[in-house]
Parts: sequence; C-alpha cells; structure tokens
Amino acid sequence: MIKLSIDNVKIVNNETTSRFETQVDGKTAFLAYRRADKTVVFEHTEVPPALEGRGLAARLTRTALEYAKSQQLRVIPQCSYVASYIRKHPEYQELVASE
Repeated sequence: MIKLSIDNVKIVNNETTSRFETQVDGKTAFLAYRRADKTVVFEHTEVPPALEGRGLAARLTRTALEYAKSQQLRVIPQCSYVASYIRKHPEYQELVASE
C-alpha cells in the first residue's frame, strides 16, 4: 500500500452537490452539508473503507470549518464526526450555533 500524504490532497467545495469532497485512487470521500442563510449544517462525513485511516475525514472537516469561518457562517455539527472534531479542536467552538 502506498502511504498517502494528506497534505497533497485537493479538497473542493462542490456547491452543486453541497459537499466538500476529494478524489483519491478513483474513490470519493466527502462531507455533506446544507446551507441556510448564515448557517451551515454539516450532515454526514463519508470515507470509503479503502481510504480509511489516512486522515481524510479530519482534512475534510478542517477545510469545511475554515470555509464556514471565512464566510462568517454559524455551524450546526449534525454529523457525529464533525461534532467530535470540534470538541478536540476548541479553536472552532466559536463557530457552533447556539441552540
């Protein structure tokens, strides 16, 4: 198995499908979202089994959170992975929408 350097992975915001996504070895990993006014709901993160354990979910999540920050959006982390990532990276806590 070739070790993937996640620093070289290109993540795009595919606004047509409402996902942050990346292609690796012909497979797609993504973080699905839904926009509403000044809020973004992160709904689901999916990494194909063949790509697991390489840090792609973390990279997708960080990219999505940085996007939300740059757009001054409030975040609703519906996806358990995104919620866990925010707990582990308190610098993103300020983005979370209050109940």
